[in-house]
Amino acid sequence: MAEIKVKLFANLREAAGTSELLLSGEKVIDVLLSLTERYPGLKDLIFEKPEGKDEILVLCGSINVLINGNNVRHLEGLDTLLSDADEVAVLPPISGG
Repeated sequence: MAEIKVKLFANLREAAGTSELLLSGEKVIDVLLSLTERYPGLKDLIFEKPEGKDEILVLCGSINVLINGNNVRHLEGLDTLLSDADEVAVLPPISGG
């Protein structure tokens, strides 16, 4: 299982009380589940449950998860495999001007 550096931004960083941590996982979903187990307040910010499917979690449409700068939505999604050198960034929508 890979040890991954996870970076949190904006309200996710504030909710967790940290901007960076190390977590283990084989896939993106493993790392995100470990993150939300450690910081339960992040679960509703990162995941949503499809109507009538309580056992399934999907990434919130407004959350971006990047592996080494590449959006997982353009890779294998939450099933994207990870390796020790990877860095995962979790970003909420950010606006401003």
